[in-house]
Amino acid sequence: MSRASRARRVVTAAAFGTGGIGALSAVAAGLIYGQTKLARRRIQPPEAHPPRADGVWVAPGVPADGPLLLLAMIGDSSAAGYGVHRDSETPAAQIALGLSALARRPVRLRNVAVVGAQSSALASQVALVLPERPDLVVIMIGANDVTHRIRPSESVRHLTDALSTLAEHNLPVVVGTCPDLGTIRPISQPLRWLARRMSRTLAASQAVAVVAAGGRAVSLGDILGPEFASSRDYFSEDQFHPSAIGYARAAEVLLPSAAAALGLSTVSEQAAPFTSKRARPVAKAAAKAAGLPGTEVLPAEVRGERSGRHGPWARLLRRRATTVIPPTSGGQENFTPATMVDSD
Repeated sequence: MSRASRARRVVTAAAFGTGGIGALSAVAAGLIYGQTKLARRRIQPPEAHPPRADGVWVAPGVPADGPLLLLAMIGDSSAAGYGVHRDSETPAAQIALGLSALARRPVRLRNVAVVGAQSSALASQVALVLPERPDLVVIMIGANDVTHRIRPSESVRHLTDALSTLAEHNLPVVVGTCPDLGTIRPISQPLRWLARRMSRTLAASQAVAVVAAGGRAVSLGDILGPEFASSRDYFSEDQFHPSAIGYARAAEVLLPSAAAALGLSTVSEQAAPFTSKRARPVAKAAAKAAGLPGTEVLPAEVRGERSGRHGPWARLLRRRATTVIPPTSGGQENFTPATMVDSD
């Protein structure tokens, strides 16, 4: 079964409350369970909360007294920034700084992401940010659903419910879909193969749901895969979560779509890799995007129709961002973002 077919089945199961993709064989399940326990022993448990980055962030050269943009961040440890030690190193702060530079306005950040959160936590997190009427909501979720063997249909159902609530309040949403967990060092084969398969299937299914809800789905894919394989600088101390450099890479991938959701252009004249004008069924577009980090899945039309025989049409877009986030080469010691001028 192709990834696109699996994504269609997951989304259909989420909509109708059925089981979705079948379970592993008993032998395979036993092997995976044993390797999962071993991997969890290798991965150090959280010892402290991530830095709290809530507050007003202003990029260099931007007036601090301008009208505020409100950015809400929800999701799991990747959204919270677990693994770094300074608030400016979290992906939420990095996106806030990038938006501040592009909009020429200060950005107030409200981050309610929780370490260890699964998709089932999204409803409560959405409820926390709704009263503040954010200009943009960014979601990063899915890794814990994979590691805890949550059915993809259940994960997608929770995400769909959260997206529906945000859509009812006309709030723009950007979702960083589930990263490729097959790149994590403490995970060995065949668990690594399964983790890659499950995370990419969930990512494709999430993208289908996000596009259907009118949001923007951005693939995180194996964005850190080559770096993870060649250098420990991209890991935090637990060898599972990204370092400051890794989170900055994720922020750079999400920033162009976040900016576009606010009407801020970051598109260069030259088309970026993976951009395609060719429309394809959304499940096929989402499946391809799952393996192409930084690729957004967008609704499309064919001869004036938004849907075909195999569901809604979609295409792929990868934007080139202007350089508004501080450079990340050279290690964490050289990672010096701009300043937060106000903190809760």
